[in-house]
Amino acid sequence: MKAIALTHYLPSDHPHCFIETELPDPTPGPRDLLIRVKATSINPVDTKVRAPKAKVEATPRVLGWDAVGEVVAVGSEVTLFKAGDRVWYAGDISRPGSNSALQLVDERIAALAPKTLSDLEAAALPLTAITAWETLFERIGLNRESTGRLLIIGGAGGVGSIAIQLARQLTRMEVIATASRPETRDWCLAMGAHQVVSHHKLQEELAGLGISQLDAIFCTNATEQHWNAMASLIRPFGHICTIAESSEPWDLGLLKAK
Repeated sequence: MKAIALTHYLPSDHPHCFIETELPDPTPGPRDLLIRVKATSINPVDTKVRAPKAKVEATPRVLGWDAVGEVVAVGSEVTLFKAGDRVWYAGDISRPGSNSALQLVDERIAALAPKTLSDLEAAALPLTAITAWETLFERIGLNRESTGRLLIIGGAGGVGSIAIQLARQLTRMEVIATASRPETRDWCLAMGAHQVVSHHKLQEELAGLGISQLDAIFCTNATEQHWNAMASLIRPFGHICTIAESSEPWDLGLLKAK
């Protein structure tokens, strides 16, 4: 099968940062789906995994996590899918990725792709949607009856855009997003945010809206930059959840403060 892979972790402007290669067709394990990839997208995970370093792969490494495709074969213990099913998934960082003609994915981390979305649209969603869902409903613990004020920092990004929509559709929270440019402010409002404030003047603009405390905060970027403001704004026993990007000891990925 054809694949786009790497052996050396070169800068992105290097002509050989990726290579086109031929690899053996993979054989499904007991719980695996063999998927013919129809569309894949680039996620920040791709850039972080591929960041330049001295490491050299003995065999070509295939990246790519967000994807949609058709099941062409199944493992001996698969019960959830059959050949011909159209599925989407975020893949597994420990296995070859979706930048290939064929890919193996454990059936337990795949789902039927929405019929209302094209392949290109569906491939852009898995990791952003999973991150937004886990943050709101598993980490922060929101539900359909949740009320109060939710702040989403970075509302115009991929995860933030999904989080705004999920919070509006599946909770009763007042959703406040941050964005700094006219076009990103308009995007957040189009996604369903009740209010949009600038992350450069976070406390000042919230105060202008008569808001001094928040019940929950989801920070999708620049955790260190916003940490002091978040700590000042969160109500006692409120929740802060962040996709942490820090070298500090409290950087544990998804950080939950309670």
